[in-house]
Amino acid sequence: MQDSHFTAQSPLSRRQLLTSSIAAASLAAMSPQLAGAAEMIPGRHAPKFKFSLAAYSYRSLLQGKGDAAPKMDLLGFIDECARMQLDGVELTSYYMPEEPTEAYLIGLRSHCFRQGLAVSGTAIRNDFGHSETATRNRELEHVRRWIDHAATLHAPMIRIFAGHGQKGNSPEQTHELMVEGIQKSCEYAGKHGIYLALENHGGVTASADGLLKLVRDVDSPWLGVNLDTGNFRFGGEPYEQMEAVAKYAVNVQVKVVVKDADGKPQPMDFPRLKKILTDANYRGFVVLEYEEPGDVPAECRRYVQQMRTDLAL
Repeated sequence: MQDSHFTAQSPLSRRQLLTSSIAAASLAAMSPQLAGAAEMIPGRHAPKFKFSLAAYSYRSLLQGKGDAAPKMDLLGFIDECARMQLDGVELTSYYMPEEPTEAYLIGLRSHCFRQGLAVSGTAIRNDFGHSETATRNRELEHVRRWIDHAATLHAPMIRIFAGHGQKGNSPEQTHELMVEGIQKSCEYAGKHGIYLALENHGGVTASADGLLKLVRDVDSPWLGVNLDTGNFRFGGEPYEQMEAVAKYAVNVQVKVVVKDADGKPQPMDFPRLKKILTDANYRGFVVLEYEEPGDVPAECRRYVQQMRTDLAL
């Protein structure tokens, strides 16, 4: 997914990249929003989709209940993805040891390779809304540690959160704290060739406007969006919001249920998603993240096949 403009050696910021691009300048004249999108991910001239499955989909099997041991580990999950003939696996950090060793991560990486799978990315919990110094430093260190882990895994991308506003902080203060946390993390991520993908995940990022306000204020070519189709909670019609952020996406997580503008659950409209991603010239992984009840392996197999059919280019 790495564009030739975006190398760890490049001294250009994405704002400098925009000013140096005639095409981007033309877009800027036509639409500021599109210029911002082009500024983030330049050079995508045609869509390309690769399919992956998030380990979070198998959470009921990967995490034990009470004293019961998990029914599956990540090696077994990788085998499941291989049986589905997927292109990649998203290895959610939640199902790894709290402090995974290098040997453990290399073991996962090599198992993926033997099964013909890429590691499409990983996902972590973090919160940049904290202003208290010790807590904030712990959050920043946590993200840096997982950037190191992602590099060992050969995971090109980490899904991150912005976090939540804390009591006593104004919206403006919260915004600045989040921008600063993401900016510092991107500076470290870029040294390792890892993209950070900010998800529309509650709080200030639960709408396209809130998400993009953060993305546009962080000046780094190593930041993109993790477009989660099921996580827009306000701000209007969900597919319109998906369209607004699609040009910023470096990863797409697909839920099989989407809430409409009135908050009512509706089945995912895969053909409409295909048009949104195609129009944005999205190139990268489309990751099923299954959250509904039922026989999880069977449902994941069914929806992986539906994605292959409905999103075929």
